[in-house]
Amino acid sequence: MDAPPRGGGGAGAPQHRQQPPPPPPPGAGNPIPILLLFLVIVAMVLVPSTSSLKSSFTIMHQVPEGHVGVYWRGGALLNTITEPGFHFKLPLITQYEPVQVTLQTDLVRDIPCGTKGGVMINFEKIEVVNRLRKEYVYDTLLNYGVQYDNTWIYDKIHHEINQFCSSHSLQQVYIDMFDQIDEKMKDAIQVDCTRYAPGIEILSVRVTKPLIPESIRKNFEHMEEERTKVLIAIEKQRVVEKEAETAKKMAISEAEKSASVSKIHMEQKLMEKDSERMQQEIENHMYMAHEKSLADAAFYRVMKEAEANKLKLTPQFLELKFIEAIADNTKIFFGEKVPNMVLDQRLLGNFLHRMSGDAAAKEANLDEVSTGDGRSEI
Repeated sequence: MDAPPRGGGGAGAPQHRQQPPPPPPPGAGNPIPILLLFLVIVAMVLVPSTSSLKSSFTIMHQVPEGHVGVYWRGGALLNTITEPGFHFKLPLITQYEPVQVTLQTDLVRDIPCGTKGGVMINFEKIEVVNRLRKEYVYDTLLNYGVQYDNTWIYDKIHHEINQFCSSHSLQQVYIDMFDQIDEKMKDAIQVDCTRYAPGIEILSVRVTKPLIPESIRKNFEHMEEERTKVLIAIEKQRVVEKEAETAKKMAISEAEKSASVSKIHMEQKLMEKDSERMQQEIENHMYMAHEKSLADAAFYRVMKEAEANKLKLTPQFLELKFIEAIADNTKIFFGEKVPNMVLDQRLLGNFLHRMSGDAAAKEANLDEVSTGDGRSEI
């Protein structure tokens, strides 16, 4: 709007008329309805929820990771399975529900059962780790609904636990076979699931210790204490036996060691004696060979001396020896018979020489006579 002129106008001054402002558009002065409309649209389109009421009004919904989306239209299950992410559906006509296809743990609590002997016990908690395979989601939900685990896990666990307890005593359930309950429950549930609901896979079952009456529990604790004492006594006995066995082995080892040492010493002494014997035999052989050599030398010397003496045995040599013997005599005898003795000895030598000459002549004569007519003459 233009401001009016500041001074008074004359008669000839032009007159300016003021224009009225344009009317505002409808609702421009109140933006609250537009904002509310925008928020409603955003809530209906973008807000994901598992609630059946809210999911009926939403157009866009989100399937979380580890789940698949299943849909109902007019109460009938559709053969449409969606993967994780954003998807569209018809509001108020199509209902949506996410179904988990990864590992999940169902916790079953407070399972009462009676044993074979009539004692009531209670399993406080049993955990079942299971998984619904993606390719069997439609068939499983078609037959057993979204709460399929109520039929094949919760109710089945109650049934199998009662079956097991009714066929076993308290001692077996609480102590003897307690470590086998997990595998037995897993196998029992998996057999029926494989037959009637093949999409359900039981991976493991974890059973906690059941609660038993207090008086019986005290008896079991007392039995366990006595069993522990027995085990301790058995272990002590084993320790004593092991110590005795160890001492025995040590004694045997020491005895074997002493025997081995004695054997080695004995063998050493025997070897020394054998060596001394061999050395003595060698010395004896050497001595015998030496003595034999000396005896042979002495024999040879005597033989040679005998041969030499035989060659020396002549009247001249005998006379020479006689004269030498007389000359070596340092004693002188006086008397009239001494010259005769000397003469007689010389005469004896001459006689021996003459006798040897006569004997040689007789042998020559006999040889000449024998060369005649074979008759000898005297």
